[in-house]
Amino acid sequence: MKKLLTRLARYYHFFYIAFAFLATVFLLYLIIPGESRFKYEFQKNAPWRHETLMAPFNFAILKSDEQVKIERDSVKSKFIHYFNVDTLVGIAQTNNLAQTLSKLDVDSETAKNLEDFISRLYDVGILEQSPENNPALQNKKQLIVIQNKLAERVFVADLYTLKSAYQELSDMLKATLKSRFDSLVQKTNVSDFIRANLAYDVEFNKQELQNQMDEVSLTQGMVQAGERIIFKGDIVTPDKYTILDSLKKTYETKRGQNIERYLLILGKLILIISCLLILIFYLYYFRPEIFKQKRRLSFILIMIVLMVFTSRFVNDRNFVNLYLVPLAILPILLRIFFDSRTAIFTLVVTSLLIGYFAPNNFEYIFLNLFAGIIAVFSLDKLHRRSHLVLTALWVFISYSVVFLAMSMIQEGNIDSIPWKELEWFGGNALLILLAYPLIYIFEKLFGFVSDVTLIELADTNQPLLRKLAHEAPGTFQHSMQIANLAEEVIIRIGGNPFLVRAGALYHDIGKMNQPAFFVENQAAGMSPHSALDNKQSAKIIIDHVTNGVKIARRNKLPEMLIDFISSHHGTTQAKYFYTTYKNDHPNEDVDPKEFTYPGPPPKSKETSVVMLTDGIEAAARALKEKTHENLHQLIEKMVRDKLESGQLENADLTLRDIRIFKETIIEKLMNIYHVRIEYPEDNKNK
Repeated sequence: MKKLLTRLARYYHFFYIAFAFLATVFLLYLIIPGESRFKYEFQKNAPWRHETLMAPFNFAILKSDEQVKIERDSVKSKFIHYFNVDTLVGIAQTNNLAQTLSKLDVDSETAKNLEDFISRLYDVGILEQSPENNPALQNKKQLIVIQNKLAERVFVADLYTLKSAYQELSDMLKATLKSRFDSLVQKTNVSDFIRANLAYDVEFNKQELQNQMDEVSLTQGMVQAGERIIFKGDIVTPDKYTILDSLKKTYETKRGQNIERYLLILGKLILIISCLLILIFYLYYFRPEIFKQKRRLSFILIMIVLMVFTSRFVNDRNFVNLYLVPLAILPILLRIFFDSRTAIFTLVVTSLLIGYFAPNNFEYIFLNLFAGIIAVFSLDKLHRRSHLVLTALWVFISYSVVFLAMSMIQEGNIDSIPWKELEWFGGNALLILLAYPLIYIFEKLFGFVSDVTLIELADTNQPLLRKLAHEAPGTFQHSMQIANLAEEVIIRIGGNPFLVRAGALYHDIGKMNQPAFFVENQAAGMSPHSALDNKQSAKIIIDHVTNGVKIARRNKLPEMLIDFISSHHGTTQAKYFYTTYKNDHPNEDVDPKEFTYPGPPPKSKETSVVMLTDGIEAAARALKEKTHENLHQLIEKMVRDKLESGQLENADLTLRDIRIFKETIIEKLMNIYHVRIEYPEDNKNK
């Protein structure tokens, strides 16, 4: 059982990778649509590069989206609105007028004429608003009146408004009643007899307009099975493009008809697995440091799933263009957290997966690959907010230039270029700015460290560095010196200068516990080691590594900075105390482990440079004569000792890097320890 558990623990990482891989395949299978795909690729005004194409079945020639939109807009502009007649309003107001006239002792004939007049007003129809103020009647000459389930088309100019109907009735009453009109006005308001009897039914008109727009035909002819569509080598003219596009859409909507469903499932799974396997093999062979870390691998797979899901979600919404999805965020984030090659490789895989269901597959993949690669190249570093803004600008320019070039090829003239599409690229560029807050979120979720965070940690006003400067000022100055030297070396040999600077500043924070035991913090001739045994002294010196790791973890420093603390002495020995102890105890069998640092040796270019610089700077400070020859011999000896003791076996340093390191360090040390000229004395004044 124990052997089984040991073996399971050994292969746990591979089990995790298998689980993550299968989970990603499953999610992508659910996201990516499963309809059958049209096997031919074609572009407008480009040659047909496939064999002569015959129609495999009868299909309708579909109108373009623009043509359908124009026809529907025409229907909308010509639509005549419907108004319902409320007959009860006319009857009620006619009776109201009759009762009022009877109170004024108006003779029956006059009253009958007035009642007939107001009845005719309501028969013609009264609108509540004037046509100029009514949105449904603006620029309309006619409307349709519905009364007793019968529809009648009438001219808008023939209808009354509340104002015109009131004026007509008022004039009629004044002319008919004459002197009794004033009595009528005293008892009631003429406007009380006027009410709108034509009502606009919003829902009915909306439904009727939709019905008329739905009647617009989406097709413009038929192609019969066996009919030749295009010869090999013919140019895909706009008319041919419309027919081919119709065939493609019809073919992809006929899924399940004469198609083996299981073959579609199998084919889609093979495509998804193939794309992901390419990425996994790339990480395994070329980026093992990512492949071996579950958090990094999980982040890449999650980002792929999120980008594919977002693209599918947007693609299914007709009112939003797929190019609004900022796919360039993916390589930007991977470039910041990992490296350029991984960013571009992941971009290629993700573009291929999205290109499976994206319209105009080749155009989509080409545009996003070009813009994504430009984003990676333009974002060489991210320690200022302006860098991301400039990257977003470059992405917009890249999209626009390539899109316009492809449109020129397809359309053949500038007037036909869809300039409005550039708006989506502008929105895409603005959404790329979301990468800045996303960097912070992913840093917290996955424990990554960006250049921005490293710059913040390298600020000497950080509480931990301020504490180091206060409690161990000599160590703080030593760390500053190491940071300056190591940063210059990394800039010349290649690496992350922000990482090496932050790591150098924190590499000796363990000395804060007992600063007086370290020579840079001691006053001249005052050493507490004189009262201790060499083993005790060695333990105190060695413990500054383990104490530093504890302090770093307590203050939640990133693991990549803790690597500098644990590895800056590697597995070397506290040489001074080890040699002294052996000399004082010649007959004793001394255990070197008691004088050896816990390690491990450095594993990266940055940690290796800090280790070498740390030992050389401390030894150079102890030199009595800091001449070029002495410093050269010291550097050669220190580097050779580290090489021979195997401290640099796992470091990513080449012989060229080591040569540049030596040249840089001696140059900078000569600048630091330059010999000041001796000023002559004034003999006359003397």
